[in-house]
Amino acid sequence: MKITVGIPAYNEEKNIAKIIVKLKKTVDQILVCDDGSTDSTCAIAESLGVTVIKHQKNSGYGMAIRSIFLKAREINADVLVTIDADGQHKIEDINKIIKPIADGQADISIGSRFLAEDDNTPSYRKLGVKIITKVTNSSLSEKVTDAQSGFRAYNNKVLQSLTPSDSGMGISTEILIKSSNLGLKIAEVPTVIQYEGDTSTQNPVSHGTEVLMSTLKYISIERPLRFYGIPSLIFFVIGLTFTFFSIQYYAEIGRLNPNITLVAVGTLLIGVILIVTAILLYSLVSVVREGKTK
Repeated sequence: MKITVGIPAYNEEKNIAKIIVKLKKTVDQILVCDDGSTDSTCAIAESLGVTVIKHQKNSGYGMAIRSIFLKAREINADVLVTIDADGQHKIEDINKIIKPIADGQADISIGSRFLAEDDNTPSYRKLGVKIITKVTNSSLSEKVTDAQSGFRAYNNKVLQSLTPSDSGMGISTEILIKSSNLGLKIAEVPTVIQYEGDTSTQNPVSHGTEVLMSTLKYISIERPLRFYGIPSLIFFVIGLTFTFFSIQYYAEIGRLNPNITLVAVGTLLIGVILIVTAILLYSLVSVVREGKTK
């Protein structure tokens, strides 16, 4: 089984060389996606003899992972392992990450920060990741503890079945949601992330909000009946309750209470809009899926 490692990289000239040198002792092939770096990342990677995928401009983490997926599919990789270029992931953990796939127990293996005993994840990151993971798990058949881990392994079945599309960090949850809907098996193994210095250049609030909104988008597309249907039922219950109060008020006073009536009509209308949206989106997604299987 040949192991291919994919590294999305943007302005990582300080780290990329030592990561590649270590990887060459462990894996069969290395793919580096240079996401429009303005430093020497691309030149360093090329000088070390690895396959470099070049983006003319910085397109985002998601687009880098997409390019790596497509290249791994093109070369028919047995297993693709994705790691970050900032040196957070331990190269020696790669064998541990791919073991569930090698043993035939999973199609996707995730290195989870929250299964390790010596979890050193900063508290603000831990809170954000756990919220995103909780939302993601609502759409997964197999629950995970770390939906945002970039340290993962994918078998060839995943590479052939799935094409990621999100341009940002939401691609991590997109892959999990789509994989779950395809019936692919997901496993997790404990891994320790090395947080040293400033490993993130993004604002944690804006980053977390972006990922959360992206996750909700994919849940709404993949599970429209649940995503829109449950809120619709809640609004219907509220609307019917206020309708009952409105009728009761009319029977006792002889006129409608405008406030109660407005709430009743408004919530019932929202409920109707949500259920129609759920049905239309479900029908559309079903047609698209049927078209892909033909």
